[in-house]
Amino acid sequence: MKSKSENFPVITIDGPAGSGKGTITERIASNLGWEILDSGALYRLVGLAAIREGVDFNDEIRLARIAETLDVSFVPNGDGVDVFLKGDNVSDLIRNEECGSCASKVAAINGVRNALLARQRKFSGPDGLVADGRDMGTVIFPEAKVKVYLTASAKIRAERRLNQLKNQGVNANLASLIEDIEERDKRDTTRKVAPLIPAADAIIIDTGKSSIDEVVSQIMKLVEKVYKY
Repeated sequence: MKSKSENFPVITIDGPAGSGKGTITERIASNLGWEILDSGALYRLVGLAAIREGVDFNDEIRLARIAETLDVSFVPNGDGVDVFLKGDNVSDLIRNEECGSCASKVAAINGVRNALLARQRKFSGPDGLVADGRDMGTVIFPEAKVKVYLTASAKIRAERRLNQLKNQGVNANLASLIEDIEERDKRDTTRKVAPLIPAADAIIIDTGKSSIDEVVSQIMKLVEKVYKY
């Protein structure tokens, strides 16, 4: 099956949790006026649906079925996108640590990935798409002409998450966050199905050594060069 990137421009932005994918993706999409695919939200939604239905995370058949029948919608709200699961706005809920951990677990299941693969490839925009995830450049849109892989140390990513949680009034421990991130990284990079790795032709950027503006500028220069914007 051919992906949408053969028919219109696609930028893939992959990387581990906390590397800045969401923020960078939003900035790039805003600069270009393109649509966004937040693939991580789909896996988080599968995890949340499994929790709500009381499905064991070792039950691969039922988890794959959830992914196949996922009742989800993404609705623009003026400042971003609201995410609905069976009509329930779960935009904030899917961003918590539990859903993040569950997303990493279900993402290692072949049946889940196959169910979501076609759905992700159908995402499009009138002008182009910025796809944020872990296998956007390696599996979902391998023909994309601009591929980016963001990275940063586990400590830096944990500190970012700690600040986010503090701003939300949630107590958290830095050491525990580092441990959680390292465990998730190991699970994501060693899974048999679509492991988290940079695409061979991806540009790798360490967001722990550059500001958001610097990263966005670097990517925009590449986009301008490739797509002549």
